Formats: sequence, C-alpha cells, structure tokens
Amino acid sequence: MDEASFPVVGVVIAVVSSFINGSTFVLQKKGILRARKSGGTYLADCVWWCGTLAMIVGQIGNFLAYNVAPAVVVTPLGALGVLFGAVLASWLLQEHLNLIGKLGCALCCCGSVVLIIHSPKSENVTSRAELEERLMDPVFLVYISLVVLSLIILIGWLSPAHGKSNIMVYVGICSLLGSFTVPSSKALGLAAQEAFSETSASDSRALHLFLGLLGILIVSILIQFTYINKALESFSSNMFEAMYYVTFTSCVILASAILFREWTALSIVDCLGILCGFVTVSVGVALLRISQEAKLSWSQTKAKED
Repeated sequence: MDEASFPVVGVVIAVVSSFINGSTFVLQKKGILRARKSGGTYLADCVWWCGTLAMIVGQIGNFLAYNVAPAVVVTPLGALGVLFGAVLASWLLQEHLNLIGKLGCALCCCGSVVLIIHSPKSENVTSRAELEERLMDPVFLVYISLVVLSLIILIGWLSPAHGKSNIMVYVGICSLLGSFTVPSSKALGLAAQEAFSETSASDSRALHLFLGLLGILIVSILIQFTYINKALESFSSNMFEAMYYVTFTSCVILASAILFREWTALSIVDCLGILCGFVTVSVGVALLRISQEAKLSWSQTKAKED
C-alpha cells in the first residue's frame, strides 16, 4: 500500500496525540495529589497545568489527524492512550490494576475499537440548510432532550449524593456531554463556511448558528473539564480513563449517527459487530467495577486492622 492510499501522516499524528491524551489524566491526578499534600489548590500546581496543556495539545492533534486521515483509521488509535495512561499511572501514581482490572481495561479498549470499526460512516452534509434540517429532526430533538434530562438528574441529584462513591456518575456526565461537543465541532465547520463567506446571502442566520454552536461547545467543554477533575479527585486515573473512553466513544457514535443520519447505511455485519463490541465493553466495565470494589474493600479492611 503506497503513501497516497495510506494516510501515514494522519496515523502518526493520531498515535502521538493518543500518547499525549493518555498522559493528561495521570498528570492532572498527580497535580491534585501534590496540592492535597501541600494543602493548596491544584489550580496552582504546575504538574496539573502540564496535564491540562497536554489535553489541549492532544485535542489539537486529534483535530489535525481527522483532517488528514479517515475517522475509521484515527479513532481506534485512541485506545493506545488508555493503555499508555495505565502504564504511566502505575509509574507516577503507583496505581496498579489487579488482574481483573487489567483484563477489564483490555476488553474496554478492544470492544471500543470494534464499535468504532463497525460504527456507521458519515453521510456528507454540505450546506447550512441541510445542517439546520438535521438539527430540527424530531428523532435528534428527542435524543437531545433525553440527554439534557439525564444530565440534569446526574448533575443536580446523583452527583452531590453519589458522585464520590460511584465512578459511573462522573463518567456518565462527561460522556453524555460528548453528545454536544463532537457533533458541535463537526457542525461548526459547515456553519463557518457560510457565516464568514463574502458571497453568502444568509450571513446573518449562518453567523447566529455558528455562535450558537460555539457557545454550546464551550459550555459543554467547561462542564466536562470540571467533572473530569472531580472524578480524578476521588478515583484512580487509569480506571476513570478506561471507562470514560468507552462511554464517551459510545455517546459520540450514537449522537453523530442520529444527527447525520449515519444509521441508514448500517449493514447486518455492522449491526452484529456493534453488538459484539457493546457486549465486550460492558464486560470490561463490569470487571473494572469489580476491581474497584475489591480494592476499596481491601483498603477498608487494612484501615480497620491498623
């Protein structure tokens, strides 16, 4: 396969970005622990800011990779970041997964790759008018309403009561926000083409759409960022990263499939692949939960003995 048919540059960028993204949660967790030990705030810790900077650089890398290589090639490489994060966490944070946790992490990565490979591929949306039509589709509106309702319940009720004891609360919040961030990022490009085009006759409407999408994207990212750090304050970085990668990827695939009507191109093989991938990641998440509970039980037993 020659370089023209295989996107070498995109793959290289995606691999480097995956490793950078894999370090973000570990560095932020390290900064939180350092701040907790010194009695200060992690916002003043340089290691935490290194993790935050790595997150920004990694996302820029992902954006570049998606523009020079197909998503079906780039997205599965994100699993490398989960594995790298687990290795880095064991070195910097001494967060060692037991055998069940390691198996769960591997299943999460493998299942996510299967989900991505068999996920529906984007149909081309080439105009603002078509984008607005998709945004007003009843199926998409019902889906977004359910996502907003779920976020209200998670943030307003479950997070204060169970967030620090159940990792899936924070994982759910951060992942559901992916239903806004990634589709908004995709749609921004279309809206920008007409919003800032000198020849367009609908600049005003396109500009309003662009600003609306940009506002949704910024708010979603800020809320996501807040709850990622809340999760890192209470749970191990490698466990959170594995669960977050799985659920975030699933939410993004579902939201994009509904908004861009990608589900219409699904074949029987793809449906079976998605089902197998979903079962695999479900087992992986369950094993990670069992590993977390076993570790918590061991810590409590040891504390009582001391």
